[in-house]
Amino acid sequence: MIHNPTHRARRQTWCAAALLALTAGTPAWADGGRLMPPNVPLAYTQECASCHLAYPPGLLPARSWQRLMGGLDKHYGSDASLDAALLQQINSWLQAHAGTYKRVSEEPPQDRITRSAWFERKHRKIDATVWKLGSVKSPANCAACHTGADRGAFDDDHLQFPEGLDARLRRPWND
Repeated sequence: MIHNPTHRARRQTWCAAALLALTAGTPAWADGGRLMPPNVPLAYTQECASCHLAYPPGLLPARSWQRLMGGLDKHYGSDASLDAALLQQINSWLQAHAGTYKRVSEEPPQDRITRSAWFERKHRKIDATVWKLGSVKSPANCAACHTGADRGAFDDDHLQFPEGLDARLRRPWND
């Protein structure tokens, strides 16, 4: 067999294109977690995002979502009750897209994303005063630092400093 450099380059290009095509249909990942699925029910956005970020369902396991949806009348101190039809629609979607990968297989305390082992590990260097800044308010306000949070993109390459963050508290962003 004769090794033609042009033939080899074409074959490498074709293989790269085929690999790209194969991976294009797989679920997208954001820093190890799923991006927001493309078929977000309008009810999820309207109901859940009216008070907080409409979190990507892949950030919690199905059992956590089930408990959250079953306790909306006392949702972290608020009554977030929904009528039966909306509850069923949103819950079905959350169950279908819940996290199944290793990182979220463990149900976090109180079913809080911010209490999950992976969240605490990723944010362990963030000083507690950062969460109290007026521009942040709590660890649950992902969009204060993650510019793609509404799309489920939490990668470290697209972080922003929250307003009011002094130089001393910026060190963890530079790791």
